[in-house]
Amino acid sequence: TFPSLPLMKLSAYHKSKADIVEFAETGTHYDIVYVSRTFNLGLRTVPKIKLDGIIADKFIYGGTGYEIKVKNGRETYEKCSTDLPEEIEHIYPDYSLYPELTKNTAYGFLTRGCPNNCPFCIVSKKEGFTSSKVANLSEFWHEQKNIKLLDANLLACKHKLDLIKQLEESEAYIDYTQGIDARFITEEIAKALCKTKIKMIHFAFDLMKNEKNIIRGLEIFKNVSGKSDRYLKCYILVNYNTTYEEDLYRIKKVIELGYRPDVRIYQKQNAPQYLKDLARWANNDIIYRSCEFAEYVPRSDGKRIKDLYNKY
Repeated sequence: TFPSLPLMKLSAYHKSKADIVEFAETGTHYDIVYVSRTFNLGLRTVPKIKLDGIIADKFIYGGTGYEIKVKNGRETYEKCSTDLPEEIEHIYPDYSLYPELTKNTAYGFLTRGCPNNCPFCIVSKKEGFTSSKVANLSEFWHEQKNIKLLDANLLACKHKLDLIKQLEESEAYIDYTQGIDARFITEEIAKALCKTKIKMIHFAFDLMKNEKNIIRGLEIFKNVSGKSDRYLKCYILVNYNTTYEEDLYRIKKVIELGYRPDVRIYQKQNAPQYLKDLARWANNDIIYRSCEFAEYVPRSDGKRIKDLYNKY
């Protein structure tokens, strides 16, 4: 459901060299096969994918899914030779590689890095502790109607207003796919963001230690934008270092502030059923608008929930 940006850039580079590029098929011999992986799902090491029937002189595996290592329960990043070279990193992506997913849509980064160094996130360790400008919008956008912005912390960059201005002048619909850092929101920043066509904007309320500043930022943006929760979401990380009571509090708080909750479960495969139920309840606005979580018991009272769906 999401295109691989590294593969699109590799495809563009090789096509610029008059190479033939395609997704690997069994029985076909290739000079090079690239395999890109984004997540390691908390595994200590990620085995190289066994490519049955794929024949190649060289296989290259890359991406944080292979470069992230887990040691003593902590994720670390080991920079390796499969990072994209500069001439490939800054090439215009080959959107024809995913024609259905990228129709009228551009994907890319204006900044890299993040000062937060959240223990559950690899961005600071991988890209640095400063959010730095790495590209202008024209590097990956050529008049598409939609832009999916992948930046980890755009607002921490000192060039943020210039970059937001570029997004505004594109007149494209912007989807800020990562959680915007609410602690950096001021009236000036909120007004600048609101001048862009917001497809969807995501904030994040992950750590209770940041509660006061996050709530302040969410309140400012809501007041300035006047947008409904149709366009406003707030990521909420659970199964990490918060209690069940704190999880439910954060969900109810963002709803109260006029945002839709988007619960993300850290290492979901190890999460208790309670949190999986909580995510199902919170991530469906039909359900959380119609009943309290205490009334939502999908496994033991399936008929009541089914009746609820039918009613709404």
